[in-house]
Amino acid sequence: MKAKQMKDLVDIYHRDADLIRLVVDNLNIHTPAALYEVFAPQEARRIVQKLEFHYTPKRASWLNQVEIELSVLSRQCLERRIPDIQTLSSEVATWEKQRNLQRTSVYWRFQTTDARRKMERLYPTV
Repeated sequence: MKAKQMKDLVDIYHRDADLIRLVVDNLNIHTPAALYEVFAPQEARRIVQKLEFHYTPKRASWLNQVEIELSVLSRQCLERRIPDIQTLSSEVATWEKQRNLQRTSVYWRFQTTDARRKMERLYPTV
């Protein structure tokens, strides 16, 4: 998320929020310091005071699971025009309930053996 997008979160999308929690990766633009590089110090501080940064682990396979699940949600539930927020909320809740009842989980196609073969130079010989 770029500095301008963080400013928009604070000033446009969630201007009434006391605090906005961001879950971000460890990219160098996802830090409070990035705001100080783009905005005047007073403006950067104002924005930073409304943000709480939560960083994902550097090797976060759970983040991949979230991306996969959001992709499934998009394909199974959201690939059509949804007229209003109430319908959207209802549709997503129904989809989520069904997924949970089915105890659906992420199937990892990329196994450790695949990783060792594909990235042989990074793994020690066992």
